[in-house]
Amino acid sequence: MQNNKKVKNQDLLYPELSYKIVGAIYEIWKKFGPAFKESIYQKSLVEEFKNRNISFVAQKQIPIFYNEKKIGVYTPDFIIEDKILLEIKHIPKITFREKKQARHYLKDSNYKPLLLVNFGGEKLEILRRVYDKARQKFHINLFRAKFA
Repeated sequence: MQNNKKVKNQDLLYPELSYKIVGAIYEIWKKFGPAFKESIYQKSLVEEFKNRNISFVAQKQIPIFYNEKKIGVYTPDFIIEDKILLEIKHIPKITFREKKQARHYLKDSNYKPLLLVNFGGEKLEILRRVYDKARQKFHINLFRAKFA
């Protein structure tokens, strides 16, 4: 299910945390723009999260199962406060491929929201994806934000 309507604060899952994360991301974008490699943005976010007292784990492996057998791992860039997955990209534009990949990350983990952030385009892209296993639905919401 795709839903591109504007989402209000009260409709979000973890609204305060989401806005704190987006604030940290935007701060990095204001400083660097699209100039650097993905690893620079990851390291900068570590520092910004620490400055803002946002608890996180970087590069934690999440097991992937097929027919109840572990077949591999998914390693998100960040897990924020054990609630939100954060994936960082540095590509010209987020495409269907990255969106589909984000869907599978959520579907195969115990997390509901994921922020997909692209620092590589002319404008900052932040997409929020939510997967609800109880309803087996995938929702697109929050800010399809682009910041110049």
